[in-house]
Amino acid sequence: MKKILVPTDFSKPAEYALNVASQLAKKHNSEIHMLHMIELPMHQIIATSNFSELPEAVFFMKIAHQKYEEALDRDYLDGLDIYENIKFNETHEGVAQYCEENDVDLIVMGSHGTSGVKEMFIGSNTEKVVRTSRTPVLVIKNEHEEFTINDFVFASDFKKDGKSTYEQAVSLAKALDSKIHLLLVNTAGNFITTTEGKNAINEFTKDSSYKNRTINIYNDLTVEKGILNFSKTIDADLIGISTHGRQGIAHFFNGSISEDLVNHANRPVITFKI
Repeated sequence: MKKILVPTDFSKPAEYALNVASQLAKKHNSEIHMLHMIELPMHQIIATSNFSELPEAVFFMKIAHQKYEEALDRDYLDGLDIYENIKFNETHEGVAQYCEENDVDLIVMGSHGTSGVKEMFIGSNTEKVVRTSRTPVLVIKNEHEEFTINDFVFASDFKKDGKSTYEQAVSLAKALDSKIHLLLVNTAGNFITTTEGKNAINEFTKDSSYKNRTINIYNDLTVEKGILNFSKTIDADLIGISTHGRQGIAHFFNGSISEDLVNHANRPVITFKI
């Protein structure tokens, strides 16, 4: 974990994310790259390629630099290698581009969460990053004075296309020295027996040498509720899930369990792109 990206809007959740990133960086000797996106109206972006000529751009740049000075004046950042960045783009596109250009290993991002009509039609920037990012995204909603992960829930359907994400989850569990709880949620519409579920998980993980784990089949009304309720039952420190990154009309009609968890879970959530 050499490079950690922290997208920031300088809000309280963004500060929580920066604190968590600082703890991970100290443990793994990582760099922290902070990224603030300035989203300007499209007609202004098309009109000029030189943002320094736009009065609005200059104004928001000055504000961002002031906010950076305040954000970086934290004791928990002492001794860390931190890089400040300001880009002009939509947040999720700018984050994806930065990760690709700089070989980022992990995104740590704060979230307010959304609900109701706003969730359906607008979504949060964090949700959009989760949907599109090929880099694992760790979503933080609360303050963590000590970010310790003892119990890590990894929920999956345990089908072949998710093996690469499981490998990433195992690597994270090793790095955090945590127990990974493999979770298959049973619902009425997609029911299998406990024996079938455990056999599927064992077959899925047979090539993995990581043994600090448990296998769990949990029944609930929906997959999302099952993940949330199981995590609450064991008082999990982190929830991990794979995402296919559906977009457009498929996302609108089908939704995404990973994005719903980001919005609704009170615990940290990490997503891995299939």
